[in-house]
Amino acid sequence: MPTFDREAQLQKQGFKRVAGVDEAGRGPLAGPVVAGAAILPREFAWKFFGQLNDSKQLCAKERERLCEEIKSGAQWGIGMASHTEIDEMNIRRASWEAMRRALGDLEARFGSFDYALVDGLPVREMEWPWLFEAIVKGDTRSVSIAAGSILAKVTRDALMLELSKEFSGYGFSRHKGYPTPEHYAALKELGPCPIHRRTFAPVRAEAVRRGLIPSPGITVKRRAVRASSS
Repeated sequence: MPTFDREAQLQKQGFKRVAGVDEAGRGPLAGPVVAGAAILPREFAWKFFGQLNDSKQLCAKERERLCEEIKSGAQWGIGMASHTEIDEMNIRRASWEAMRRALGDLEARFGSFDYALVDGLPVREMEWPWLFEAIVKGDTRSVSIAAGSILAKVTRDALMLELSKEFSGYGFSRHKGYPTPEHYAALKELGPCPIHRRTFAPVRAEAVRRGLIPSPGITVKRRAVRASSS
C-alpha cells in the first residue's frame, strides 16, 4: 500500500514541495503514453490513505472519483507523448518524456517544486532540470506517484474514448488500445489505423502483411547476399 513516508523524509531534509509522477499506456498497440504528476498536501495524503493506489488496482469508477479529488484538493499536471514519438524514440524514452512534460505542466500551473519521485527505472539519456529519484513499482510505494498514475490513467482512458469515435471498428472505447483478442481481430480485419504504433510487433507484422511498410527480413537477407558475393 502506498504511503507518504518518502515524501515526509524528503520534507525533513528541506525539500518542501515533493511531486510524484507516473505514466499510463506503455503496453497498448495504439494511442499516446500519458503521464500525471501531483503534489499532495500532507492532510490530503492522510485523508485518502488506503484509497490512493496504483491505478491498475482500482476500478474505473474509483479512479475517476479520486482523479476529481486530486484535481480539486492537490496540485497536478498532465503530459503525453504521441504514438509517432513512441515510434521515433521507443516506448521507454517516450514514457520518460511524457513524465517530464507532466512535471513541466505541474510547474507551469502551480509554480516550482523541490524534488520529484518517479515511477520506474531511470533512462540515462534523459536529462531533467529537477532533482529526482526513480522508484521501481513506485505507484505501490508512494501516494504521490499513485496519484500521478490515477491522473494518467483517467486522462488516457478519456482520450481513447474520444479517439474511438474517430477510428471506429477497433474497440478503443473498451480496450483502450491494449492487445486484447478483440483488438487483434480488428487489427487483422481493418489493418493499422493512423494512431497505431508501427514499431510494436503485432502492428508492424500486419503493416508488412498488407504491404504498408517493407519487410525488415527481406532487407536483411539482401544485405547478407551482397556481403557474401563480394
